[in-house]
Amino acid sequence: MNIMGGRGEAPNWYVITGVPSSGITTLANALRPYVHKVFPEAARILIDKNLKNGIPVSETRGDEGLFQQRVLHMKLQREANAKRNRTYIFERGVPDSIPYFKVSGLDPAPLYAYSANRYKKVFFLEPLPYVRDYARTETEETRERLNVMLIGTYKYLGYNVITIPAVSVKERVKLVLKHLERQHNAAPMITSRLASASK
Repeated sequence: MNIMGGRGEAPNWYVITGVPSSGITTLANALRPYVHKVFPEAARILIDKNLKNGIPVSETRGDEGLFQQRVLHMKLQREANAKRNRTYIFERGVPDSIPYFKVSGLDPAPLYAYSANRYKKVFFLEPLPYVRDYARTETEETRERLNVMLIGTYKYLGYNVITIPAVSVKERVKLVLKHLERQHNAAPMITSRLASASK
């Protein structure tokens, strides 16, 4: 599997990240018209797939360490097959796995070697009020730890991290689009759609 990362120019990819219940999926869905593709959160895909096959969340996440390893594998696999010159948004990036490995009791050390330089920019969402759903098993304490660890991990890896405040979805979209518009190598399709959105 191609784990890429490391040296060289980063692909034209962006990450939206934050703690559980920070509005990642809502914002990503609102940005779909402005990018070539949005990649949904890998953890949700695995959970939903298992639910369709009759496997409950309690079993899917029964061994949290194993679950996080599967999440990482899926993220690496789909990024290895993604086109580097397309404008993509990923709901959580490979570096997200470092904090999740830590809180799951796994050693994240091997992940650092291929977690840098994978994305142009990282949009870190400030937390919204915590709303539990079928897939979220994190406690408030874990959520607070992740909030510090996620942004710290991306900054440590040298990413340009843009903090998006806890404002309306419309305002969040505008903030992200400003940064996409500034990217000099944005595809013509993206540029035209951004121009339309600003009218």
